[in-house]
Amino acid sequence: MFFTDRADAGRRLAAALRHLATEDPVVLGLPRGGVPVAFQVARELGAPLDVIVVRKLGVPYHQELGFGAIGEGGVRIISEDIVRQARVAREDVAAVERAAQEALGRQAHRLREGRPRVPLTGRTAIVVDDGIATGATAAAACEVVRAQGASRVVLAAPVAPPDAVAWLRTEADEVVCLSTPHAFRAVGEWYQDFSQTPDEEVVALLADAARTPAPAEPATETELEVEVEVEVDAGALRLAGDLTLPRGAGAVVMFAHGSGSSRRSPRNRAVATALNRAGLGTLLFDLLTPAEESDRANVFAVEPLAGRLSDATRWLRSRHAPAAVGYFGASTGAAAALLAAADPEADIGAVVSRGGRPDLAGPWLGDVRAPTLLIVGGRDTTVLELNRQAQAELRCENRLDVVPGATHLFEEPGTLDEAAELARDWFTRHLSA
Repeated sequence: MFFTDRADAGRRLAAALRHLATEDPVVLGLPRGGVPVAFQVARELGAPLDVIVVRKLGVPYHQELGFGAIGEGGVRIISEDIVRQARVAREDVAAVERAAQEALGRQAHRLREGRPRVPLTGRTAIVVDDGIATGATAAAACEVVRAQGASRVVLAAPVAPPDAVAWLRTEADEVVCLSTPHAFRAVGEWYQDFSQTPDEEVVALLADAARTPAPAEPATETELEVEVEVEVDAGALRLAGDLTLPRGAGAVVMFAHGSGSSRRSPRNRAVATALNRAGLGTLLFDLLTPAEESDRANVFAVEPLAGRLSDATRWLRSRHAPAAVGYFGASTGAAAALLAAADPEADIGAVVSRGGRPDLAGPWLGDVRAPTLLIVGGRDTTVLELNRQAQAELRCENRLDVVPGATHLFEEPGTLDEAAELARDWFTRHLSA
């Protein structure tokens, strides 16, 4: 994914962060380049904008090695292990801190023009940068805002290498990153315009955000427009379904259920709710009639199921004309979703498989063009291996995410929530674009 400039990156990132609008967040840009990105996010969410001024503390004879960080409000984070292992004398620690504190104070005053910083106590803090290289500064910022009282810390960036994102997930409560290319060398390579952001621009954006009144509150769950028990026209059949359209939703994710599941599945409905909160529409419907479900062979009849999904997609587009359509498949439903997406005329924006059997799509995997995310539980070892084999056949943009400790049904505490967040981020990134 390439970005025109920081404003473009900010608008795209804001679309992936809409689910946080109801949490009364504070958006914090890392100066300088992160502030133009954060400005767009704050405007979209109707949230206050501030800077998060952080200074890393480097070992005197090896500045790249940080032994801590400081932030405003007297926040001080020191790794005693690194201080001891690097044999940094206490007077050297104090000298580095004094110099960093003076520089931090000057920068914060200059950028805010004397305005007080926005209080974080008890609030969700969204830390935004224009991209992440090593992740060291972003990790320090997460520690600082947590020490300043934030109840939840979300780190957001347009682009970062996969290993940095994996590490930062242990530092923040949530990480939202639009693109994690394996061929990552520098943040600037993913922008057409990555010119330096001067202090004057940061000052102007902060002042503009302080003057601009917050927009009306975004739609909440109670304002969702829900059409229950729609009849989905799937060729010769009419299938019962539940269509949920948040206000202004331009994209709809269609759910292809797997073996022994239905549109009433609490797991799929939990994922659908997470997508609805992010502003995405969802259509949950049963690919099989009650009579057909009694024959287990029908569950594995991938081609007929894919055909019905394609028919249902045409019905959805003719009736509601969504700007983009995505597929979410579970178990054998994932194979049906991939097979339907492989149709050259399908025009599917993104596919997510949770605990799926993409291997059952067999020879059609190489024809899939929609960006595909495979989510598998770390303890679902057989299915994990099948997903790895299927991933090797994909020629589209794809990623395999393993949820640690999860078994096939994601019944372990927190594992389904993590899978839902991964799906939400994938769909918001690709369907919004």
